[in-house]
Amino acid sequence: MDLPPSPLARPFPELPAIAGVTARTVNAGYRDWTRSDLTLVELAEGTTVAGVFTQSACASSEVELGREQVRAGTARALVVNAGNSNAFTGYRGREAVKQIMEQVAGGLGCEASQVLVSSTGVIGVPLPKDVARAGVEAALAAEPVGWEEAANAIGTTDTFAKGAAASAMIGGTRVELAGIIKGSGMIAPDMATMLGYIFTDAKVAPALLQEMLSKANSATFSCITVDGDTSTSDTVLVFATGKSDAPEIVSWNDVGADAFYAALLSVCRELAQLVVRDGEGASKFITISVSGAASDESARRIGLSIANSPLVKTAIAGGDANWGRVVMAVGKAGEPADRDTLSIGFGGIWVARDGQPLPDYDEAPVAKHLAGEEITVEVDMGIGEGRATVWTCDLTHGYIDINADYRS
Repeated sequence: MDLPPSPLARPFPELPAIAGVTARTVNAGYRDWTRSDLTLVELAEGTTVAGVFTQSACASSEVELGREQVRAGTARALVVNAGNSNAFTGYRGREAVKQIMEQVAGGLGCEASQVLVSSTGVIGVPLPKDVARAGVEAALAAEPVGWEEAANAIGTTDTFAKGAAASAMIGGTRVELAGIIKGSGMIAPDMATMLGYIFTDAKVAPALLQEMLSKANSATFSCITVDGDTSTSDTVLVFATGKSDAPEIVSWNDVGADAFYAALLSVCRELAQLVVRDGEGASKFITISVSGAASDESARRIGLSIANSPLVKTAIAGGDANWGRVVMAVGKAGEPADRDTLSIGFGGIWVARDGQPLPDYDEAPVAKHLAGEEITVEVDMGIGEGRATVWTCDLTHGYIDINADYRS
């Protein structure tokens, strides 16, 4: 499916090479297309890994095995298949994943348990073993590629390649982080977006890396939504090769730990927002800020209730300053709320305060704000100190066009 770039697209950034990371891509032919659809990333010995995965009860075999592998804390390779999610495929799907793991392990001379696999695309069709076998064989012999090629190869309905980078100082030595991600639909995860991978040359203990990713996830990937649907395959992994000369960080008290976390958080936030910018059919990027809630988690749930409302999303698509729809979404969130303390704003302009529309409210500047591509919605619950920011996009007919023809 060839789609024009999203109007909210961002150019692919210059990402640093990460010592101990080599990416290769090939056309395995998981779908009838000529583009690369299998990505193999080789990782140096000693690489640590952390991950967060979908909360779907119908998760793919890749996710089930990935959870087990991440607990072991080390990795030597990553394989990403695009075009077939291999989810809801039973024992045949699991056998296909294990075949890939064993084949890559044989090629790299490592344990099969150190090969992590992700797949994305159509649900319910087993990953063809013969196609996967030939694809992996070709990938093992392929020439290395850059980050943009890898980012394009992991996509499905994505309209532009997505990447982000950051750096941090650990003990006087600079470490680099580079991340790529795919996702544009089936995005309202309980943990992350569809498929995201972050690589760093820092040396980070597995337990700390997992703590940092889980914390960053709660403020980024778990705060985005496109359509309210959670994928069977959602995965975000962080790989730390330890190839930098910087000292290892093992705990939050170590020198450089805070700086590394800030860099990781920055990459996660940028990647999460890029997914929203490529939301299927999106024409507006929406930031929803909730304050004055009973708790931070309550604020996040209220923000997601607003962000997932088709009525709110279509109103913004049409440039309609219908703040009553925001009130509706707050009320249905199931979180503590008081009608008489609730305030609503668009673009920094309050339209209702303390449960009442402002008597001198002028809709013209709000309408002008909603005509743009970068939209902000402000909600003050007026009952506590909790706050959160959620990111989403509008809902247009383009979403229907893309998903009605997804398998054709």
